[in-house]
Amino acid sequence: MTADEITVGAYLFRRLYEFGVRAVHGVPGDFNLALLDLVDENGLYWVGNCNELNAGYAADGYARVKGMAALVTTFGVGELSALAAVAGSYSEYVPVVHIVGVPNTASQKQHLLLHHTLGNGDFRVFSDMSKRVSLTHTILDERANYAEEIDRVLRACWVRARPVYIALPTNTVFKKIDASRLKQKLPLELEPNPKEIEEEVVQQILELMYQSKNTVILADACSIRHRVLDELHQLIEKTKLPTFVTPMGKSSVNETIESFGGVYVGDVSRPDVKERVEGAKLILFVGGLISDFNSGGFTFHIARNKTVEFHSDHMKVRYSEFPGITMKYVMQRLIKKLDASKVRVTPTTEISNTLPAREKESISLDITHAWMWPIIGQWLRRGDVVITETGTANFGILETRFPQDVQHISQVLWGSIGYSVGALQGAALAIKELGHRRRVILFVGDGSLQLTVQEISTMIRHGLTPIIFVINNDGYTIERKVHGENASYNDVQPWKYTKLLDVFNVDPTKSKTYQVRTKMEMSELLGNEEFSSANVINLVEVFMDKHDAPRALEVTAEASARLNAQLNVV
Repeated sequence: MTADEITVGAYLFRRLYEFGVRAVHGVPGDFNLALLDLVDENGLYWVGNCNELNAGYAADGYARVKGMAALVTTFGVGELSALAAVAGSYSEYVPVVHIVGVPNTASQKQHLLLHHTLGNGDFRVFSDMSKRVSLTHTILDERANYAEEIDRVLRACWVRARPVYIALPTNTVFKKIDASRLKQKLPLELEPNPKEIEEEVVQQILELMYQSKNTVILADACSIRHRVLDELHQLIEKTKLPTFVTPMGKSSVNETIESFGGVYVGDVSRPDVKERVEGAKLILFVGGLISDFNSGGFTFHIARNKTVEFHSDHMKVRYSEFPGITMKYVMQRLIKKLDASKVRVTPTTEISNTLPAREKESISLDITHAWMWPIIGQWLRRGDVVITETGTANFGILETRFPQDVQHISQVLWGSIGYSVGALQGAALAIKELGHRRRVILFVGDGSLQLTVQEISTMIRHGLTPIIFVINNDGYTIERKVHGENASYNDVQPWKYTKLLDVFNVDPTKSKTYQVRTKMEMSELLGNEEFSSANVINLVEVFMDKHDAPRALEVTAEASARLNAQLNVV
């Protein structure tokens, strides 16, 4: 191979390196082993997960910190095992590159009945399944222009923030191609908006802002996914407008600023937050994604005639829609042209981590959600990465006010229980790569932990030091609130959670486990600097009543039950 040549497999890994990817998540299988031989020599390293589903969750968490992730599985059994995780990344706009090692093209042409197939000679059935949860896909057989196809799908993954699928036959991995394309980095800039239309959109927004006597900003998930946080904060800083977030938008805004007003979740919101947002005359809604749990069971009361919606591929200004106009450039032009002196600013709501009066007055020693989440808010530090499981933790965290630069990772839309454990591994690994001294903290219920607990083993193998809070509330409390409060299907087998690190063969000098059953025990632990410094992996078992739940979950479950009852009427 000459200096001007490179193998297809190496080209793919070099391009991933260019995007900032260093870790390759996945599970080895006979159809991807040759590709894995190229990982180290191209500047990447192999993670090696316990199963493909966990690997997919981990890749998702890694991508949310570093911007993109790589997931490698084997044909059929491996890729299908990962598919639920990839679908979650698609649902929640997370850029994951799913690379699948597939049988050589000669075997495919002859329709051989190979292992990992359905026994019918169809080698496209699994890639066809992935098409519906991938932004785009490519099969790198002899008909493909290898370098151009790799560049096309990787750029699409980054720009549009969704998973892509690459099928790589075993005989393609070492095919030689021209390496000259690597001399130029892929262009990652968005296509510019048509200037006249963009100016018209901005002018309409400015007129509405200058006329409004009561304007608020509402930030949602896609402000994070489509990388407009710099523009969002510039807009907030220039206008000083009251700013709110949705559950999926939590941590999109610096919650220490004076104008931060809390989390808006429709009817699930705190009464003062609900009144403040819904009483606004103009709402600048950035990156909206109105799903059921993100909107309090579709109880957002935001009239279109007083809303400007900023999206990655279109804009809405009251009743006018502008397809193909991306919010990033609109926001940049808006900030540049905006005369802040013409914008009227009104007071926002007061949000703090103060304990509710009822909890202050309570003489109960039991740890409750109403008590714990404000206390956690007081304990969090600047720069923490906080991961919450689909369950009580996702709702409880809404009651906290974050310090500056905290990143929150959750899966409100896809809502796959067990996601957070894999995501913790990926996020913690990404933080380690960046060289940051940031704590990575997980809040997970006992039921969810049992689905994906093996990934703690991967964390130990890579020397990661997360703090894991296991909420032991005897099963699926979130499901109890939706249906079957005392049903056996919402129970789980009790585990000895503090023995888990030993099961995974942790070095005792590099780990700590704790059990807390009372408010005093938890307060003492959170005040322990050795614990809080997160220099070793920490696992804390927190005992809570199985019927206790955060306020937001109680209200959401009631709204969900009402909605289901309405929709079930024939």
